[in-house]
Amino acid sequence: MGGTGKVPPMHSKRCPDCGEIKQAAEFSKNKASKDGLAHYCRPCLGIRNGRSYRKRQAKLGKAPRPYRRLSDVPEGMKYCPRCQEPRPIDEFGSNRSQKSGLANYCRPCHNKVMAGIRARNHGSGRNYLLKLRYGVTEEEVERMIAEQGGVCVICLRAEAKHVDHDHMTGLVRRILCFKCNGGLGQFEDDPERLRLAAEYLELDGSHARRLELETGARVFGGPERVRSDPDWRKRADSLASTRHYHLRQKYGINDEDAEWLLRMQVGLCAVCFDFPAKHVDHDHETGAVRGIACHGCNSGMGQLRDDPVALRRAADYLTGGLVVPVPARGGGTRLSFTVPDVDPAEVPRGGWAAYWAADGEYRKANPHLGMVREGPVWVE
Repeated sequence: MGGTGKVPPMHSKRCPDCGEIKQAAEFSKNKASKDGLAHYCRPCLGIRNGRSYRKRQAKLGKAPRPYRRLSDVPEGMKYCPRCQEPRPIDEFGSNRSQKSGLANYCRPCHNKVMAGIRARNHGSGRNYLLKLRYGVTEEEVERMIAEQGGVCVICLRAEAKHVDHDHMTGLVRRILCFKCNGGLGQFEDDPERLRLAAEYLELDGSHARRLELETGARVFGGPERVRSDPDWRKRADSLASTRHYHLRQKYGINDEDAEWLLRMQVGLCAVCFDFPAKHVDHDHETGAVRGIACHGCNSGMGQLRDDPVALRRAADYLTGGLVVPVPARGGGTRLSFTVPDVDPAEVPRGGWAAYWAADGEYRKANPHLGMVREGPVWVE
């Protein structure tokens, strides 16, 4: 009977280390061996490899964790090297690069390990994020804040904390406060919308003029209307909506008034006339309604404090006409972002109010200032 030349499969084998006779499945494969199996069983081979690894680590002055068999982890759990104990797999994040599809560390440990790596490689977690998102370092940001005198260049009121960048180019522009940075985003970095909003707040835009032609005033409703109209509270409201009561109580208008405003605005925002009008906008001091605005314009004006000066400064900031380098008194350059020009380093905290009104008047009278300017501008 002719043979095939193949070695019959071995069903069991003795491990020299533990002295036990085990099934062939308990041994790893090794093509260099005659029987195609490793010399030692899997547990013993793991102990030997671990011992050798720890000797090498000891020579390097490192102290690795004690040896642990992977098979000791119960099903449905995963070992966290930092906790040094098995944890449920739902406590681990995803990592497609790993064979298991899970992160090496549980979520709390992963965050701490990553924070340590970022601090070691980048100095701090903030420095890492600044370089990742904006391509600048923490040191460069601190230098920019110092150049600004520590104040937001748009509102000149709040502390400069938030890095603002051009979403088209990715380049960092300046350091702003939270509200001004958010306000630019609500207006989608559109300087023309910001200038239209400034005119709207001053009741000097096309919408206010149209409202004056229709009603005789550039605002509508408000507490004054409730006080001057004796029949306001006598109207039948039995079939009115919840929105009707809200509008009447807060703005001095009702559903019918809101629908009339929407028709007059052709359903579009009273500020930009680009997006659907959805939110009733009112003067927070008088309570009078100015119009119905889109979400972006309504929120953006609120974040920029309903201040026309801040809106015009924000528009000039976007076009490059607000913050410019000028020659410094002792040599070199410094920043200028007000008219009349003043050195930010010489203005104490809260001292910008003296320049605010003059700056706003000049920008209103000189809209061309929104274009990129060179050098300081002085009011005659």
